[in-house]
Amino acid sequence: MKRIDWRIIVGLLLICWGVLLLLEKAGVIPWGVNLFWRIFSIGGGAAFLYAFLRNPRAQGWAAIPGFTLLGLGTAGFLPEWLDGVVFQGSIGLAFWAFYLTNPQNWWAIIPGGVMLTLAATSGLSETLSVGDTRGVFFLGLGLTFLLVALLARRSWVSVPALVLVLFAAALGLGFGGLLDWLWIGALLLAGLILILFALWRR
Repeated sequence: MKRIDWRIIVGLLLICWGVLLLLEKAGVIPWGVNLFWRIFSIGGGAAFLYAFLRNPRAQGWAAIPGFTLLGLGTAGFLPEWLDGVVFQGSIGLAFWAFYLTNPQNWWAIIPGGVMLTLAATSGLSETLSVGDTRGVFFLGLGLTFLLVALLARRSWVSVPALVLVLFAAALGLGFGGLLDWLWIGALLLAGLILILFALWRR
C-alpha cells in the first residue's frame, strides 16, 4: 500500500484554512478560523490517541496530548457553561490514562485528580449554580492524595490527604469563616518555623 505524502496532507490543510479565512473575510461564515482550529484540534487529538491505542505501553505519553487536544476541540462546539468542564475533564483523563499504562508513573495521579476536581467544581458552579465549591475542591484534592497513598504506596501522602479531607468536612459543616483564620495562622506559623530552622542550622 502506497503511503500518502505528508506534503499533500499539509497542503490540503493549508488550503482549507485559506478557504475558511476567505469565507470569513467575505462575511459568509463569521466563525471560519475558530472552526478550523476546532477541527484541527480534534484531528490532532485523534491522531495522538490512535498512536496511544496502537501501543499503550510504549506510547503512553501520547494520551496526554491526545485527550487534551480532543477535549479542546470538542469544547469549542459546546455551550459556554459546559466547555470548561469538558476541557478540564479531558486533561484529567489524559493523565489517568498515562498512569494506567504504566503504574510507575504514579505522579500522573496528582494532575489527573486535580484536573478532574476542577472539572467537578466548574460543573457544580456553572450547571447547578452552586455558590461555594471550596468543600468539593478540598475533598477532590484529599481523595487524589489518598489514591496516591493507596495506589503508589506512598504512605506519607496520607497526611496531607487527611488534612484536605478535614478541610472539606469543615467547609461542608459551615466553618468556612473559622478556616480562613486557621489558614492565615498556619501560614504565619509555617513561615516562622522555616526562619527559625534556617537560623538554627547556621
